[in-house]
Amino acid sequence: MYLTAEKKQEIFGKYGKSNTDTGSSESQIALFSYRISHLTEHLKLNKKDYSTERALKMLVGKRRSLLDYVKDKDINRYRAIVKELGLRK
Repeated sequence: MYLTAEKKQEIFGKYGKSNTDTGSSESQIALFSYRISHLTEHLKLNKKDYSTERALKMLVGKRRSLLDYVKDKDINRYRAIVKELGLRK
C-alpha cells in the first residue's frame, strides 16, 4: 500500500503538533495533499479509471473546504500551510 502507518506518522509529525495529532486542520490538509499527488500520478497512467477520478475530485473538495476553514479562522496559519505545501493561491 502506498500510505503506510509510518508515512502517516511522518506527515502528522511534520505538519501537526505531534505524531499523534491527526485532527488538526494542517495535518489533515497535508495528508490530503499527499493522497492527491498519489492519485494524480495514478490517473496519468490510467486515464479511464473514473472511480479514482471521482475520489480525486472529492479529496480536492475536502482539502479546499479545510483550507477555507483555516483561512477564515487564522489567515497566518493558512498562509503558512499553503507556502509549506507549495499550493497555489
